[in-house]
Amino acid sequence: MGTLAGEKIMTIIQSITKLTLNDFLRLPETKPASEYIEGKIQQKSMPKGKHSAIQSSVVSIINQLSISYRKCRAFSELRCTFGGRSLIPDISVFSWLRIPLDENGEIENDFVIFPDWTIEILSPEQSSIRVIDKILFCLNQGTELGWLIDPKERIIMTFLGNQQPQIHQGEEQLPVLSILSNWRISASDIFACLTLENRE
Repeated sequence: MGTLAGEKIMTIIQSITKLTLNDFLRLPETKPASEYIEGKIQQKSMPKGKHSAIQSSVVSIINQLSISYRKCRAFSELRCTFGGRSLIPDISVFSWLRIPLDENGEIENDFVIFPDWTIEILSPEQSSIRVIDKILFCLNQGTELGWLIDPKERIIMTFLGNQQPQIHQGEEQLPVLSILSNWRISASDIFACLTLENRE
């Protein structure tokens, strides 16, 4: 469904009645994708260059590090429905044993659990407060770790349960999932993917 058509349908539906979560999940998917938060539909921003580069790089880095050791797996733009909301983190990471499987032992289509690690990448037109609210909601539901990556400011804000958020930049080591405790990565490592070397 096109963006404008999807927005029109959502506007009409929400003007008539407050949508339930089940009502929302029966709606056609929109592009960009939409999330269900506190009875309202919020459409995500369309990823641009920096956002897309960071998202694909971080997913690749985590999966190269962890899949072969069966530690965890990172997913890009995966719908996660839990705690009365239906969210689509830019990146969601699940520990190996929590990844839902179907009757064939394959990865399930519907994830109705919270991620162990949620990562959001701030787009220029996004409200940082709304994105932080999503991360805090995940932590309150059981998520271990949250990252908010700000490409413009070159900072990463990290969230851990029962701790104040921390700002990281440069070569500071970032907190990672406890099952990846031997992994060392900095904000500079994350933002390095924005530079194209040897382009001649």
